[in-house]
Amino acid sequence: MAQASDLPPWLDRASYPWTPRTFETSEGRMRYLDEGEGPTVLLVHGTPSWSFEWREVVRALAPRHRVIAPDHLGFGLSDKPDAPEILAPADHARRLRALVSALELRDVVLVVHDFGGPIGLPLALEEGSPVRAVVVTNTWMWAHEDPKVARLSRFVASPLGRWLYRRLNASPRWLVPASMGDRSKLTRDAHRHYLAPFGSWAERAAPWKLGVELAGSSPYYASLWAKRSALANVPLEIVWGTRDPAFTTRELERWQQSFAHARTHTLDVGHFVAEEAPQALASVIASVASR
Repeated sequence: MAQASDLPPWLDRASYPWTPRTFETSEGRMRYLDEGEGPTVLLVHGTPSWSFEWREVVRALAPRHRVIAPDHLGFGLSDKPDAPEILAPADHARRLRALVSALELRDVVLVVHDFGGPIGLPLALEEGSPVRAVVVTNTWMWAHEDPKVARLSRFVASPLGRWLYRRLNASPRWLVPASMGDRSKLTRDAHRHYLAPFGSWAERAAPWKLGVELAGSSPYYASLWAKRSALANVPLEIVWGTRDPAFTTRELERWQQSFAHARTHTLDVGHFVAEEAPQALASVIASVASR
Protein backbone atom coordinates (compact mmCIF):
# COMPACT_ATOMS: atom_id res chain seq x y z
CA MET A 1 0.00 0.00 0.00
CA ALA A 2 1.19 3.52 -0.74
CA GLN A 3 1.97 5.72 2.24
CA ALA A 4 -0.10 8.84 2.83
CA SER A 5 3.16 10.79 2.63
CA ASP A 6 3.55 9.58 -0.98
CA LEU A 7 0.37 11.32 -2.08
CA PRO A 8 0.60 14.64 -3.93
CA PRO A 9 -0.09 17.87 -2.03
CA TRP A 10 -2.92 18.83 -4.39
CA LEU A 11 -5.02 15.82 -3.31
CA ASP A 12 -7.90 16.85 -1.04
CA ARG A 13 -8.13 14.09 1.54
CA ALA A 14 -11.68 15.10 2.45
CA SER A 15 -12.77 14.41 -1.13
CA TYR A 16 -10.54 11.36 -1.54
CA PRO A 17 -9.89 9.91 1.93
CA TRP A 18 -8.52 6.54 0.83
CA THR A 19 -4.88 5.54 0.58
CA PRO A 20 -4.34 3.68 -2.69
CA ARG A 21 -2.40 0.47 -3.08
CA THR A 22 0.43 -0.03 -5.57
CA PHE A 23 0.67 -2.55 -8.40
CA GLU A 24 4.13 -2.79 -9.94
CA THR A 25 4.37 -3.31 -13.69
CA SER A 26 7.43 -3.37 -15.91
CA GLU A 27 6.27 -0.05 -17.36
CA GLY A 28 5.54 1.80 -14.12
CA ARG A 29 3.53 1.76 -10.92
CA MET A 30 -0.24 1.64 -11.04
CA ARG A 31 -2.23 2.87 -8.07
CA TYR A 32 -5.63 1.44 -7.23
CA LEU A 33 -8.26 1.59 -4.52
CA ASP A 34 -9.28 -1.63 -2.79
CA GLU A 35 -11.98 -0.75 -0.27
CA GLY A 36 -14.58 -2.72 1.66
CA GLU A 37 -15.64 -6.35 1.75
CA GLY A 38 -18.36 -8.27 -0.03
CA PRO A 39 -19.24 -8.82 -3.70
CA THR A 40 -16.43 -7.47 -5.88
CA VAL A 41 -17.01 -4.40 -8.05
CA LEU A 42 -14.33 -3.26 -10.51
CA LEU A 43 -14.63 0.38 -11.65
CA VAL A 44 -12.74 1.19 -14.88
CA HIS A 45 -12.32 4.84 -15.83
CA GLY A 46 -11.64 6.52 -19.16
CA THR A 47 -9.94 9.76 -20.13
CA PRO A 48 -8.94 12.23 -18.77
CA SER A 49 -10.18 10.65 -15.60
CA TRP A 50 -8.97 8.51 -12.72
CA SER A 51 -10.38 6.81 -9.64
CA PHE A 52 -11.39 10.22 -8.26
CA GLU A 53 -14.30 10.08 -10.72
CA TRP A 54 -15.75 7.17 -8.75
CA ARG A 55 -15.33 8.69 -5.27
CA GLU A 56 -19.05 8.98 -4.43
CA VAL A 57 -19.74 5.55 -5.93
CA VAL A 58 -16.97 4.11 -3.74
CA ARG A 59 -18.45 5.80 -0.67
CA ALA A 60 -21.87 4.34 -1.45
CA LEU A 61 -20.69 0.80 -2.20
CA ALA A 62 -17.73 0.16 0.12
CA PRO A 63 -19.80 -0.53 3.26
CA ARG A 64 -21.18 -3.72 1.66
CA HIS A 65 -18.92 -4.43 -1.32
CA ARG A 66 -15.28 -4.85 -2.19
CA VAL A 67 -14.60 -1.97 -4.57
CA ILE A 68 -11.53 -1.95 -6.83
CA ALA A 69 -10.83 1.29 -8.71
CA PRO A 70 -7.50 1.44 -10.57
CA ASP A 71 -5.80 4.43 -12.13
CA HIS A 72 -4.49 3.46 -15.56
CA LEU A 73 -0.81 4.10 -16.15
CA GLY A 74 -0.45 7.77 -17.07
CA PHE A 75 -3.56 8.83 -15.12
CA GLY A 76 -4.42 9.93 -11.61
CA LEU A 77 -1.98 8.77 -8.95
CA SER A 78 -0.26 6.19 -11.17
CA ASP A 79 3.13 6.81 -12.77
CA LYS A 80 3.08 8.96 -15.89
CA PRO A 81 5.67 7.74 -18.36
CA ASP A 82 6.18 10.05 -21.31
CA ALA A 83 5.91 7.03 -23.58
CA PRO A 84 2.82 7.11 -25.83
CA GLU A 85 3.84 3.79 -27.39
CA ILE A 86 2.78 1.96 -24.20
CA LEU A 87 -0.41 3.96 -23.57
CA ALA A 88 -2.86 2.70 -26.21
CA PRO A 89 -6.13 1.08 -25.08
CA ALA A 90 -4.77 -2.44 -25.64
CA ASP A 91 -1.81 -1.62 -23.39
CA HIS A 92 -4.08 -0.41 -20.59
CA ALA A 93 -6.24 -3.53 -21.05
CA ARG A 94 -3.18 -5.75 -20.73
CA ARG A 95 -2.11 -4.09 -17.48
CA LEU A 96 -5.65 -4.19 -16.09
CA ARG A 97 -5.77 -7.92 -16.82
CA ALA A 98 -2.49 -8.36 -14.97
CA LEU A 99 -3.91 -6.50 -11.96
CA VAL A 100 -7.04 -8.65 -11.93
CA SER A 101 -4.88 -11.77 -12.08
CA ALA A 102 -2.58 -10.56 -9.30
CA LEU A 103 -5.57 -9.86 -7.05
CA GLU A 104 -7.14 -13.20 -8.04
CA LEU A 105 -10.48 -11.51 -8.62
CA ARG A 106 -13.50 -13.72 -9.35
CA ASP A 107 -17.23 -13.12 -9.83
CA VAL A 108 -16.61 -9.47 -10.62
CA VAL A 109 -19.25 -6.86 -11.39
CA LEU A 110 -17.42 -4.87 -14.08
CA VAL A 111 -18.33 -1.18 -14.47
CA VAL A 112 -16.86 0.68 -17.46
CA HIS A 113 -17.03 4.31 -18.57
CA ASP A 114 -15.68 6.08 -21.65
CA PHE A 115 -12.36 4.46 -22.70
CA GLY A 116 -12.94 2.10 -19.80
CA GLY A 117 -15.11 0.16 -22.25
CA PRO A 118 -12.40 -0.97 -24.66
CA ILE A 119 -9.97 -1.23 -21.74
CA GLY A 120 -12.14 -3.19 -19.31
CA LEU A 121 -14.57 -5.18 -21.44
CA PRO A 122 -11.92 -7.60 -22.76
CA LEU A 123 -12.12 -9.13 -19.27
CA ALA A 124 -15.74 -10.08 -19.95
CA LEU A 125 -14.99 -11.45 -23.43
CA GLU A 126 -12.26 -13.93 -22.55
CA GLU A 127 -12.75 -17.63 -21.94
CA GLY A 128 -13.06 -18.38 -18.24
CA SER A 129 -13.89 -14.74 -17.61
CA PRO A 130 -13.71 -13.43 -14.02
CA VAL A 131 -16.70 -11.19 -14.81
CA ARG A 132 -20.23 -12.21 -13.80
CA ALA A 133 -22.07 -8.99 -14.72
CA VAL A 134 -21.37 -5.77 -16.62
CA VAL A 135 -22.52 -2.18 -16.20
CA VAL A 136 -21.72 0.12 -19.13
CA THR A 137 -22.05 3.86 -18.86
CA ASN A 138 -21.45 6.18 -21.83
CA THR A 139 -18.88 3.99 -23.52
CA TRP A 140 -18.35 1.82 -26.60
CA MET A 141 -16.68 -1.38 -27.82
CA TRP A 142 -16.55 -1.08 -31.62
CA ALA A 143 -14.67 0.74 -34.36
CA HIS A 144 -16.21 4.16 -34.89
CA GLU A 145 -17.89 4.50 -38.27
CA ASP A 146 -18.56 8.24 -38.08
CA PRO A 147 -15.97 10.05 -40.26
CA LYS A 148 -16.01 12.89 -37.70
CA VAL A 149 -14.28 10.58 -35.23
CA ALA A 150 -11.49 9.84 -37.70
CA ARG A 151 -11.06 13.56 -38.36
CA LEU A 152 -10.94 14.30 -34.64
CA SER A 153 -8.40 11.55 -34.08
CA ARG A 154 -6.20 12.91 -36.88
CA PHE A 155 -6.49 16.42 -35.45
CA VAL A 156 -5.39 15.29 -31.99
CA ALA A 157 -2.41 13.56 -33.61
CA SER A 158 -1.46 16.73 -35.52
CA PRO A 159 1.12 19.20 -34.17
CA LEU A 160 -1.67 21.60 -33.17
CA GLY A 161 -3.68 18.88 -31.47
CA ARG A 162 -0.64 17.64 -29.60
CA TRP A 163 0.14 21.20 -28.51
CA LEU A 164 -3.41 21.73 -27.23
CA TYR A 165 -3.39 18.48 -25.28
CA ARG A 166 0.15 18.54 -23.99
CA ARG A 167 0.88 22.24 -23.58
CA LEU A 168 -2.56 23.57 -22.58
CA ASN A 169 -3.95 20.41 -20.93
CA ALA A 170 -7.01 20.78 -23.16
CA SER A 171 -8.71 17.50 -22.31
CA PRO A 172 -9.37 18.08 -18.59
CA ARG A 173 -9.34 21.87 -18.89
CA TRP A 174 -12.09 22.23 -21.49
CA LEU A 175 -13.52 18.87 -22.50
CA VAL A 176 -14.48 17.76 -18.99
CA PRO A 177 -16.66 20.84 -18.28
CA ALA A 178 -18.10 20.73 -21.81
CA SER A 179 -19.14 17.11 -21.26
CA MET A 180 -21.28 17.85 -18.22
CA GLY A 181 -25.05 18.00 -18.56
CA ASP A 182 -25.14 20.53 -15.71
CA ARG A 183 -21.81 22.31 -15.36
CA SER A 184 -22.68 23.43 -11.85
CA LYS A 185 -22.30 19.78 -10.79
CA LEU A 186 -18.58 20.03 -11.55
CA THR A 187 -17.33 22.03 -8.58
CA ARG A 188 -14.13 24.02 -8.78
CA ASP A 189 -12.48 21.56 -6.40
CA ALA A 190 -13.57 18.56 -8.47
CA HIS A 191 -12.34 20.17 -11.69
CA ARG A 192 -9.00 20.88 -10.01
CA HIS A 193 -8.65 17.16 -9.30
CA TYR A 194 -9.05 16.38 -13.00
CA LEU A 195 -6.45 18.98 -13.95
CA ALA A 196 -3.82 18.40 -11.28
CA PRO A 197 -2.60 14.90 -12.25
CA PHE A 198 -1.47 16.31 -15.61
CA GLY A 199 0.87 19.01 -14.35
CA SER A 200 3.32 19.19 -17.24
CA TRP A 201 3.88 18.29 -20.89
CA ALA A 202 5.62 15.07 -19.83
CA GLU A 203 2.67 14.04 -17.63
CA ARG A 204 0.07 14.52 -20.40
CA ALA A 205 1.09 11.72 -22.75
CA ALA A 206 -1.76 9.39 -21.74
CA PRO A 207 -4.80 11.59 -22.44
CA TRP A 208 -3.23 12.77 -25.69
CA LYS A 209 -2.51 9.20 -26.79
CA LEU A 210 -6.09 8.07 -26.11
CA GLY A 211 -7.38 11.00 -28.16
CA VAL A 212 -5.20 9.81 -31.04
CA GLU A 213 -6.47 6.27 -30.53
CA LEU A 214 -10.15 7.15 -30.96
CA ALA A 215 -9.63 5.99 -34.52
CA GLY A 216 -6.03 4.82 -34.32
CA SER A 217 -7.02 1.67 -32.42
CA SER A 218 -9.92 0.81 -34.73
CA PRO A 219 -8.61 -2.71 -35.51
CA TYR A 220 -8.40 -3.40 -31.77
CA TYR A 221 -11.97 -2.18 -31.22
CA ALA A 222 -13.18 -4.28 -34.14
CA SER A 223 -11.52 -7.35 -32.61
CA LEU A 224 -13.47 -6.78 -29.39
CA TRP A 225 -16.76 -6.31 -31.22
CA ALA A 226 -16.20 -9.57 -33.09
CA LYS A 227 -16.31 -11.33 -29.71
CA ARG A 228 -19.48 -9.60 -28.48
CA SER A 229 -21.45 -12.86 -28.41
CA ALA A 230 -19.53 -13.65 -25.21
CA LEU A 231 -21.80 -11.12 -23.49
CA ALA A 232 -25.02 -12.79 -24.63
CA ASN A 233 -25.48 -14.63 -21.34
CA VAL A 234 -23.84 -12.06 -19.08
CA PRO A 235 -26.20 -9.78 -17.10
CA LEU A 236 -25.78 -6.35 -18.67
CA GLU A 237 -27.00 -3.00 -17.38
CA ILE A 238 -26.78 0.21 -19.39
CA VAL A 239 -26.68 3.45 -17.38
CA TRP A 240 -26.70 6.31 -19.85
CA GLY A 241 -26.35 10.06 -19.51
CA THR A 242 -28.61 11.41 -22.26
CA ARG A 243 -27.02 14.88 -22.30
CA ASP A 244 -23.60 13.60 -23.34
CA PRO A 245 -22.38 15.56 -26.40
CA ALA A 246 -19.95 12.78 -27.37
CA PHE A 247 -21.77 9.51 -26.66
CA THR A 248 -25.27 10.11 -27.94
CA THR A 249 -28.43 8.08 -28.43
CA ARG A 250 -26.74 6.51 -31.46
CA GLU A 251 -24.25 4.70 -29.21
CA LEU A 252 -26.96 3.91 -26.68
CA GLU A 253 -29.15 2.35 -29.36
CA ARG A 254 -26.27 0.26 -30.64
CA TRP A 255 -25.86 -1.26 -27.18
CA GLN A 256 -29.60 -1.85 -26.91
CA GLN A 257 -29.99 -3.38 -30.37
CA SER A 258 -26.92 -5.59 -29.98
CA PHE A 259 -27.82 -6.87 -26.51
CA ALA A 260 -31.57 -7.32 -26.27
CA HIS A 261 -31.27 -8.76 -22.77
CA ALA A 262 -29.70 -5.57 -21.38
CA ARG A 263 -31.65 -3.32 -19.05
CA THR A 264 -31.39 0.41 -19.71
CA HIS A 265 -31.44 3.25 -17.19
CA THR A 266 -31.39 6.72 -18.77
CA LEU A 267 -30.44 9.75 -16.71
CA ASP A 268 -30.73 13.45 -17.50
CA VAL A 269 -26.99 14.04 -17.12
CA GLY A 270 -23.93 14.35 -19.32
CA HIS A 271 -20.92 12.18 -20.04
CA PHE A 272 -19.63 11.82 -16.48
CA VAL A 273 -22.52 9.93 -14.91
CA ALA A 274 -20.49 9.19 -11.77
CA GLU A 275 -20.00 12.93 -11.24
CA GLU A 276 -23.58 14.03 -11.85
CA ALA A 277 -25.60 11.04 -10.63
CA PRO A 278 -23.35 8.87 -8.44
CA GLN A 279 -26.14 7.60 -6.19
CA ALA A 280 -28.26 6.47 -9.14
CA LEU A 281 -25.28 4.67 -10.65
CA ALA A 282 -24.30 3.10 -7.33
CA SER A 283 -27.87 1.89 -6.86
CA VAL A 284 -27.79 0.01 -10.17
CA ILE A 285 -24.39 -1.49 -9.37
CA ALA A 286 -25.53 -2.61 -5.92
CA SER A 287 -28.66 -4.18 -7.39
CA VAL A 288 -26.59 -6.15 -9.90
CA ALA A 289 -24.09 -7.22 -7.24
CA SER A 290 -26.86 -8.54 -5.00
CA ARG A 291 -28.18 -11.02 -7.58
